[in-house]
Amino acid sequence: MKINWGTGLVIGMIAFMGFIMYLVVNMMTDDKFDHDLVTEEYYQKDLYYQQEIDAETQYNALGQTITGKRTAEGWELQFPAKVTPTGSDAKVNLYRPSNKKLDSELPLVLDQNKKMLIPAAKMVDGIWKVQISWMQDEVPYLYKETIVY
Repeated sequence: MKINWGTGLVIGMIAFMGFIMYLVVNMMTDDKFDHDLVTEEYYQKDLYYQQEIDAETQYNALGQTITGKRTAEGWELQFPAKVTPTGSDAKVNLYRPSNKKLDSELPLVLDQNKKMLIPAAKMVDGIWKVQISWMQDEVPYLYKETIVY
C-alpha cells in the first residue's frame, strides 16, 4: 500500500496531537510539576501588606541586625540587645519556596544570650525564607531574610 501526501499529513497531525496530549497528561499527573500558590490566602495577606512594611521599617530603625549562622545543631539566630519580644504572637516562619510541606512556624523564644536555635531536624539543605515577627512596647517588628542552609 502506498501512502500519498494527504494521508501522510493526517498521520503526522494525529501523531503530533498524541504527543501533545501525552505531555499535558504527564504534566498534570506528575508530582514533580506540582507548583502551588505562594500562600493559600494571598488576597487576605495583600490587605495587610502596609502593616508589614511599617513593621519592617520599625525593625530597620533599631539600628542593629539579627544575624544567623549554620551550626551543627541547626540554624542559630543572634538577636540584638535591644530586642525583647513580648506576647504570644512572637514567631519565626520558615518558608521553603520549593516545597510547601517543609514550611513551619515556631514560637520566638530567646535564651539568656539573646539567641534562638532552629533545630536541624526542621531544616533541609537549600534556600529558605525566614520571617521573624514580634511585638515590643506595643510596636510591631518584622525581620525578613533569605538564607541558604
